[in-house]
Amino acid sequence: MALFHRKRTADTADTGTTAPAATAAVLDADPALAALTGDYTIDPAHSSIGFTVRHAMVTNVRGTFGAYEGALRLDGTDPSRSTASLDVEIASVDTGIADRDGHLRSADFFDAESFPLMTFRSTAAARVAGDRYRITGDLTLRDVTKPLTIDLEFHGSATDVYGAERVGFEGSAEILRSDWGLTWNAALETGGVMVSDKVKLFFDISAVAARG
Repeated sequence: MALFHRKRTADTADTGTTAPAATAAVLDADPALAALTGDYTIDPAHSSIGFTVRHAMVTNVRGTFGAYEGALRLDGTDPSRSTASLDVEIASVDTGIADRDGHLRSADFFDAESFPLMTFRSTAAARVAGDRYRITGDLTLRDVTKPLTIDLEFHGSATDVYGAERVGFEGSAEILRSDWGLTWNAALETGGVMVSDKVKLFFDISAVAARG
């Protein structure tokens, strides 16, 4: 996933750049980067995955998914070989309104009964500048798979009070829901539609290293 950075200390500098897998240069060996190499599991208790969508042309509705599993494979020697995967349970959608959540789970939108999972599998990553990265992968929703690009800010690594090694980042992306077959809408008398086609996705992730 190319999410590598030295632990933040007063005398630590940022080095190296990351390019997509096809053209990536291998970074010089570095103990700080090598220490991050390994498998990580996303910690749902300290993470958030959700969306924002325009409603009735005048306001935003925000929602999250409460149940998901994700894994990262970080390679500190060659970040282009790092990978990320995410499986989200559609039925766990939560916008704070039970009736609205039920509608989102229905065939009008996600059709959670027929398509219980939304998945993401990374295919490439690149460092943009500093701690900013861009990851590309395949997003599958309602049995439709389309490419998705996520802009990320890496927050570094730390050892928590329980001795677990963590990496953290936040990210965002924009999609058109109609590309994945979510086309339900209703026209407004004043013009426009009830639900915008554009959806903003957000990711706030803490991932824990597997213990050797």
